[in-house]
Amino acid sequence: MCLGVPGKITEIFEQSGLTMGKIDFGGVYRDVCLDYIPEAKVGEYAVVHVGFAISILSEEEAMETLEILKEIADLDEELGVDLETQS
Repeated sequence: MCLGVPGKITEIFEQSGLTMGKIDFGGVYRDVCLDYIPEAKVGEYAVVHVGFAISILSEEEAMETLEILKEIADLDEELGVDLETQS
């Protein structure tokens, strides 16, 4: 299963000819390629999939998505489900 996760763009820079961004995923920072969303600005939220930002979304949409992801994780924990071992 593939999943895009929202994060906040905190910095934009160029690296090896690519537009990159430092993205905050709730206190965990990762460098992400921003070439698919060249209009992105610091402070905006982006959906990130396998190291690439694939779309911009509002802060409200990002918070809603993160809350849903948290609920899923909480439910898995409550049920004792390990999704990584499920096929």
